[in-house]
Amino acid sequence: MSNPEHLRYSKEHEWLSPAEDGVATVGITQFAAHSLGDVVYVDLPAVGATVTAGDTCGELESTKSVSDLYSPVSGEVVEVNQDVTDDPALVNTSPYQNGWLFKVRVTGEPGELLSAAEYEAFTGE
Repeated sequence: MSNPEHLRYSKEHEWLSPAEDGVATVGITQFAAHSLGDVVYVDLPAVGATVTAGDTCGELESTKSVSDLYSPVSGEVVEVNQDVTDDPALVNTSPYQNGWLFKVRVTGEPGELLSAAEYEAFTGE
């Protein structure tokens, strides 16, 4: 699996884009999407909600299980991906492009996030 070099990764398998004008994008990794199996439902934080780094902020339901979604940073949710809500399979087919989950206005430094190489070493992929 190839993880984009410009992203940072959590040990809970979320990715975080570099912030643009203070706003970063959050999604789950290809490793997580593959492990979950076919995602059939997503529960995302509401626009305006405050998320805290390392805390749960939603969940993803697949044909195999339900998994918590963790925020890799603290901040305010400014946008959710309605396309993923309408078609959760985007998480599986395009985890780094069309399958992003939400955007957050970052209010604090990210927690302990991994580079692509560190994440690949962590997952063994």
